[in-house]
Amino acid sequence: MEKITLDSVDRAILRAVQEQGDISQAQLAQKVGASAASCWRRITKLQEAGVLTKTVRLVDADAIDKGLNVFCQVRMKSHDPGARRDFERFIDSHREVLECYSMSGEWDYLIRAVVGDVREYETLLMKGILTHDAVLTSSSHFALKAVKYTTALPV
Repeated sequence: MEKITLDSVDRAILRAVQEQGDISQAQLAQKVGASAASCWRRITKLQEAGVLTKTVRLVDADAIDKGLNVFCQVRMKSHDPGARRDFERFIDSHREVLECYSMSGEWDYLIRAVVGDVREYETLLMKGILTHDAVLTSSSHFALKAVKYTTALPV
C-alpha cells in the first residue's frame, strides 16, 4: 500500500464515507466543502493508495436472528506454523466467525462469533473449534449488550 499524506478534506471524506458508504458525490461534496469533481479525484486517489477498500452495507444482526455475540479465546497445543495456518484456514471457513485475531499473552487467538442462540454457538464450539487438532482449550464469553460498536476508524 502506498503511503499518502491526508489533508483535512481527505479526512472529512473518510469520516463521511465510513458513516454512509452509499453517499452520492454531490452529498459528499456538500458535506466536506469541496466540489464533486474534487471529491471524485480524491476518492480515486484514496482507493488507488489502498486507504479505501471495498464498499459494504451493514446488516442489523437482530433483524436476521444473529444477535448473540460470543468472544472465544483459544489456546493452541503448539505454535507450529503449519498448525496455525491450518487453524486459521479452518476459522476462515466458518461464516459465523466475523473476526479472529492472533494474540499476545496467555491466549493465542481471540475469536468473535455471531450466532442466533447458545445452541448454535455450542455446535460451533463443540463440533468445530474444540475438535480441531491444533486446539488445546478455549474460554467463551457471551456479550450481554453492545455498549459501543462502530466500524469507523478514527481519522
